[in-house]
Amino acid sequence: MSLEEKERTNVRLVFLGAAGVGKTALIQRFLKDTFEPKHRRTVEELHRKEYEVGGVKVNINIMDTSGSYSFPAMRRLSIQNSDAFALVYAVNDPASLEAVKRLRDEILEVKEDKYTPIVVIGNKIDRHHERLVSSEDVVSTVELDWNNAFVEASAKDNINVLQVFQELLQQANLPSWLSPTLCHRRETFPKEKKEMPKMNKAGGCLLS
Repeated sequence: MSLEEKERTNVRLVFLGAAGVGKTALIQRFLKDTFEPKHRRTVEELHRKEYEVGGVKVNINIMDTSGSYSFPAMRRLSIQNSDAFALVYAVNDPASLEAVKRLRDEILEVKEDKYTPIVVIGNKIDRHHERLVSSEDVVSTVELDWNNAFVEASAKDNINVLQVFQELLQQANLPSWLSPTLCHRRETFPKEKKEMPKMNKAGGCLLS
C-alpha cells in the first residue's frame, strides 16, 4: 500500500437534483437507515461519517444541497470542492430528469473535466404505478452517451441505496484495496432489500 493510498481516505460527495426528488431521503437511509416521508426543504447540509475499512479510517463527507436554484454561488462552490456527484431525479417526475441534464452540464463546466465522476440516480421506484420516466431511455443516455453510472433506487423501500454509495465511492477513486472491503461491511452499512434485476440497455434517448 503506497503513501498516496494511505492518505486518500477522505472523500466528498455532493447530492444535486430538483426539489422533492429524495436527495435527503437517500442520504438519511444510508447514514441512519431511516425514512422520513414528509418533505423538508434543504438549503445546504454537510454530513460526515467515519468508517473503519480494512484497518483504515475512511471519512465520507456528504453534501446535501437545495433543490431550488436560488443559491447558484453556493452550488458552484459545492461542485468545485467535491470528488463525486449524485444527480437525483424522481421516476414519476420528468421535469426532474431535465434538471439532471442541466446540473450535469454545470458540473462539467465548473470542473472543466468531461470525465468527472457522476452517478445518475432514478429515485422513487417504489411508485411504479406513477412512473413517467422509462429506465431504458435513461440508461441508454447516461451510460452510453454520457459515460456515467446509473442506478435506480428507492429510499422509502431501501432498494439499491447501498449500491448508490458504493458506486459513488468507486467513482471517487478510493484506492482499489478499499473497494472489495466496502461490499462486506454489513455491520457498518445498513442492510437493504434485494436489488432490482439488471436493466436492458436497449431503448431510445430521452435526453440529448
